[in-house]
Amino acid sequence: MKKYLIVVAGGKGVRMGGSVPKQFLSVKGKPVLMRTLEAFYSCNKGMELIVVLPEEQQSCWKHLCAEHGFHVPHKVASGGETRFHSVKNGLELIPGEEGLVGVHDGVRPFVSAEVIAECYRQAESREAVVPVIDVVETVRRLLPDGGSETVPRSDYRLVQTPQVFAVKLLKQAYAQDYVPQFTDDASVVEALGHPVYLVPGNRENIKLTTPFDLKMAEALIKD
Repeated sequence: MKKYLIVVAGGKGVRMGGSVPKQFLSVKGKPVLMRTLEAFYSCNKGMELIVVLPEEQQSCWKHLCAEHGFHVPHKVASGGETRFHSVKNGLELIPGEEGLVGVHDGVRPFVSAEVIAECYRQAESREAVVPVIDVVETVRRLLPDGGSETVPRSDYRLVQTPQVFAVKLLKQAYAQDYVPQFTDDASVVEALGHPVYLVPGNRENIKLTTPFDLKMAEALIKD
């Protein structure tokens, strides 16, 4: 079954505190986005990779690829107003409705090969799969009166990417009108009434959004 991956990389790096988009920041001498693409390419060289970037960042990306001698095959789509619109633009580069498509955050370079393989394997039969990890901290819910209360953390999971779907299903989902409640691809698919299934993720699969996350990334690469 043909496999695709849409890598959403439209961050501006505001929480990083700098002017360089976070997906272009260097970790151990290589931009984060390159490390992310390599994770999938090394897992499955037949997977078709699609990178979604804002138009104003595409020339920079092309320059970085030349500078680093980066030759992992991929297509580039233009980013949209929101993540929803960016994914929709990426889907337009997938012909037809056959196969499986994953959607992954460009700043999650530490997804494991085992998680990638399992998400795609499960999606062959279940059509909508997301990786999750357990909540290990105590969780409190804020109350309207300004107070808070503890909620059972066993009832919750933290969601990661890649979120993997049947191409036909995800295209149907993204034919819907955008609403702010669409915070990830699973929420878009759920709006169709289709169930989303969970598979274990890997805790190292962190999303790099703050300077502290970059320090964590350096440590993970060292290990």
